[in-house]
Amino acid sequence: QAQLVESGGGLVQAGGSLRLSCAASGITFSRYAMGWFRQAPGKEREFVATIASRSGSTTYYTDSVKGRFTISRDNAKNTVYLQMNNLKPEDTAVYYCKAWAPDYWGQGTQVTVSS
Repeated sequence: QAQLVESGGGLVQAGGSLRLSCAASGITFSRYAMGWFRQAPGKEREFVATIASRSGSTTYYTDSVKGRFTISRDNAKNTVYLQMNNLKPEDTAVYYCKAWAPDYWGQGTQVTVSS
């Protein structure tokens, strides 16, 4: 069965960096578009970034992270990454990995940015 497992979250000071990883199993990873979402306390889950299937030549980002976050994929490792630089307190959230389609979600990893 399909499984997505996120890792790499943690506590970081504002201006710092983290790299999230999402390891996929049970799916033909290269065929799936992949993405990252986040959910802050008391807020709805929101889109962060997505990368196309196969070569991943196409990426999209929500405006608030453009220029700071980079999504990438390694099909040989069945893994998608989210490099987060210049983190801000408003980036604090649980970050979820998603595969399309059919849709699969990971369990989430907490990112906390202190001011």
